[in-house]
Amino acid sequence: MRAITKYLVGCAALCLLPFGVQAQESPKEEDFYKIVTIPVPEGILLEVGGVTALPNGDIGVSTRRGDVWIVRNPYAVGVYPTFTKFASGLHEILGLTYKDGSLYCAQRGELTKLTDTNGDGRADKYETVYAWPLSGHYHEYSFGPKIMPDGSFMVTGNVAFGNEEWWRGESRVPWRGWTMRITPDGKMTPWATGMRSPAGVGVVDGEFFYSDNQGDWMGSGGVWHVEKGDFTGHPAGLRWTRLTQSAELTDKPVNLTTEQLYAKVDPRIVKENGRFVKPENRREGNEAPLFAFKKDFPQLKTPAVWLPHGILGISNSEILPDETGGKFGPFAGQVFVGDQGQSKIMRVFLEKVNGQYQGAAWDFRSGFQSGVLRMAFGKDGSLFVGETNRGWGSAGDANQGLQRLVWNGKLPFEMKAVRAMPDGFEVEFTMPVDKASAEDLASYQVRSFTYKYYPVYGSPTINEERCTVRGVQVSDDGMKVRVAVDNLREYYVHELLLDGVRARDNSWSLVHPTVYYTLNNIPAGEKMKIAETVRKPAAATPAAKTPVKTPAKGAAKPAAKATATAAVPTTEEILPLLRKHTCLACHAPEKRVVGPSYTDVAKRKYSNEKIVDLIYNPKPENWPDYATPMAPMPQVPRADALKIAA
Repeated sequence: MRAITKYLVGCAALCLLPFGVQAQESPKEEDFYKIVTIPVPEGILLEVGGVTALPNGDIGVSTRRGDVWIVRNPYAVGVYPTFTKFASGLHEILGLTYKDGSLYCAQRGELTKLTDTNGDGRADKYETVYAWPLSGHYHEYSFGPKIMPDGSFMVTGNVAFGNEEWWRGESRVPWRGWTMRITPDGKMTPWATGMRSPAGVGVVDGEFFYSDNQGDWMGSGGVWHVEKGDFTGHPAGLRWTRLTQSAELTDKPVNLTTEQLYAKVDPRIVKENGRFVKPENRREGNEAPLFAFKKDFPQLKTPAVWLPHGILGISNSEILPDETGGKFGPFAGQVFVGDQGQSKIMRVFLEKVNGQYQGAAWDFRSGFQSGVLRMAFGKDGSLFVGETNRGWGSAGDANQGLQRLVWNGKLPFEMKAVRAMPDGFEVEFTMPVDKASAEDLASYQVRSFTYKYYPVYGSPTINEERCTVRGVQVSDDGMKVRVAVDNLREYYVHELLLDGVRARDNSWSLVHPTVYYTLNNIPAGEKMKIAETVRKPAAATPAAKTPVKTPAKGAAKPAAKATATAAVPTTEEILPLLRKHTCLACHAPEKRVVGPSYTDVAKRKYSNEKIVDLIYNPKPENWPDYATPMAPMPQVPRADALKIAA
């Protein structure tokens, strides 16, 4: 049961399970990072769209309802902070930053500069830095700004969605689905396109990054490094490529056209009986992954890091580098990514290999009261977290809020970093590992997978393969382990599970034993000499988790019990299936999340066959009080669907 508890913590457990999980012997997330709720005065609805730290230690907060607040004394314990309204009457502010005495925000249709010229604590000067077109569609959100080293601002635009083809993202006006670079004097350059729902923007080491959400053309969420001229995958913005080639623009960043892309990738725009047909997710097909088209389109940029959907979030948001110098724990220089849907924060380690960013991603801290949209570090190194729910759905009991994540100074046992090696990976830890457990090959499991690139909403994982661990080397100080792995694949996500590794001095297991490394490039260099590595049998470490037995590629799979009267699976059997098929992204055992709880579904007394049918063909009308309809899941094998139903 301890292993189940660790799994649920790693996947952002949203409530206690009803079957009596025992307490862990090793510390958890909350034993190192405490969530503090900042009290909000009565009458203020803080649906946070932007958070920024001010030079004097105050915190600026913008809301989706168009207000900007200054929060004074936000660090005090037992004392209420003071909220002062700095600006109002703006249009859905989804980003806020400070520069040279003014606040800058991204409204729905413009980048706005807000200045207090008379020193009374309220903005009396509202200036349009740059305005962009709007069609009036609900989903035309604008995110940012983030300030680049040259002082320019980066803003991203969400796509709209279709009329009859309501599932298809559209760029109805310039510059939806684009990143815009805007100078302080109001000159705009269309920087890059391919964005679908680019809710997270960030600057890391002077470079621009953004996060996108799973959806049409986006198999999963991820973090992209974006340079001028890049195309990141969603075709809607290509409609405006011709505008970037006009004589008036000296910069002509994007030259890929919609027609060129669709000549290689089927957009599935099909009409039957005079009506468009939704491009449903197919259980079979020859769809290629995104990286397969790099040879055809040099402008195509794949994610620096994939964030597997349902595991590392479902609606990825803010990108924030840790520049606290160690005040926030042992991860200085790394990047934190928020998630609105699962109300949590992930951690990302980035490195450059052959000139391209790639890296590792872990869960970090779950349990926030609402959807994590914006983050900013305060002067003491604590992390301010702005949250919102309205219309989007998220885990947690509240629909808005401002919370603060505080490190207590204690060192967690974590993977500090994972680096690509010519024949595997090097794992660095926050404290020395127990050598016996770290040298046991049974302490490690590795698999790789990727996603389809096609116009369907999201993608199942595809081309999954187990990667045999051939040997390990533990450094003399116990802080690093080099793992030799067969079958590395470029541009694939490599999942490493270190469930058997223990800390040397206290026998702790890792707080987060699973890491997802996106291997865009395999570095050159010397490979391990396997004869010199330790190759102990699986029985050497009783604490290690027994590896999952997976049939060899091409081998016949055992017949599944496919009847509605099959025995009820155990908890140990069902949790891996819920994880694999991302059910836990939207459902919890007893608590309402994005969708109904398993308990509420059980109350409907559906047969197993009926539940399977609803997995493949959901009926949102059966749950009218849920804002987010469930997407069809025909990629779930029938045998797995029946087990979940049971």
